[in-house]
Amino acid sequence: MRILLAEDEKSMSRALTAILTKSNYSVDAVSSGTDALDYLTAGDYDAAILDVMMPGMDGFEVLKRIRAKGIRIPVMMLTAKSAVDDKVEGLDLGANDYLTKPFESRELLARLRAMTRTGTPAEGNDLKFGNITLNRASFELSSPTGSVVLSSKEFQMMEYLMSNPGMLITTDRFFEKIWGLDFEGDTGIVWTNLSYLRKKLIRIDANVRIKASRNAGYSLVTDGESEER
Repeated sequence: MRILLAEDEKSMSRALTAILTKSNYSVDAVSSGTDALDYLTAGDYDAAILDVMMPGMDGFEVLKRIRAKGIRIPVMMLTAKSAVDDKVEGLDLGANDYLTKPFESRELLARLRAMTRTGTPAEGNDLKFGNITLNRASFELSSPTGSVVLSSKEFQMMEYLMSNPGMLITTDRFFEKIWGLDFEGDTGIVWTNLSYLRKKLIRIDANVRIKASRNAGYSLVTDGESEER
């Protein structure tokens, strides 16, 4: 899951990035409201954490503008203020949650999980396609005959594929969504992780495969459909 973190206090930003990364989130961190708006407008994020007080543009204004653009991702507001009026303003502008500093990392993570679960099916942590199941809590990919635990990037790629079965996903789309615009590596890392996933699907005797359509992208399909690279 890819998160945009907008926090201008450097020590807080580093700490939150470390906490989120350790919990298997992919994090892009910015330090101004202007950058936050640019990233949210151009990028593909699953959620955002916005500090209220930021240079350039405050978190309320960022929230107001992305909602006006039709960007409906879950948003959590962070603030040192605990005034009820501030919380009401954020929620009225379209925030999904509001957390007052200082806070415990466990509370932040619990609220983030709850916020991003909104609207998902009752089974919550499981994605299913063909004879495989992906557990979002444990990162375990299983079939009736076996199971494997995926790395963070493998999990994010498989989650993306299983959430969009049959849909063509380009290399650039994977790269942007999983690694982010600031990642300094090259897109070859996408193929490397897809190769790992293919091997793990074979290992658990899955009846689905990652299909490569030349010059188009990759998709998750059931056995029987042709595959090329």
